Amino acid sequence: MTKSRFSIALGLLLALCLSVSAQTIVGSHEVDPKVKEEVYKVLDEYMEAFNAKDLDKWEATWHFPHYRLASGYMSILEKAGLRSGVPVFDALQKTGWSYSRWDHRNVIQASDTKVHVDVRFSRYNKAGALLKTYESLYILTCENGRWGVKMRSSYAE
Repeated sequence: MTKSRFSIALGLLLALCLSVSAQTIVGSHEVDPKVKEEVYKVLDEYMEAFNAKDLDKWEATWHFPHYRLASGYMSILEKAGLRSGVPVFDALQKTGWSYSRWDHRNVIQASDTKVHVDVRFSRYNKAGALLKTYESLYILTCENGRWGVKMRSSYAE
């Protein structure tokens, strides 16, 4: 094979490899603006329901089974309505908590059915004083045409 033919063959092989590998990548750092808008809407509803201490509405922003990794423990809720909001919200209120707020929400990877969101939220008391801030990773999925929080990995207690 001549040097010229070898260069052409090598170039074609490289182009083929790049083409195949580009086609097999799923998930991207480029986010469809419509997906991002829908995901942020769910996160807004999530925080509003949480601050209202409305367990039913809060769980309505989730998909089940729902996973939470925090304090070194993975909790799994198989379906909505398996627990009372009293222990969830009473324990927080005993720390002085009154409400929470997103500090940032950054979509870091996305497809048309799954989104990874780097979030940071803070907890505040009734006077508006900051209690604590937590970094987390939320994974939202689109199931049956609806976006919901499928998994949370958090440094919150």
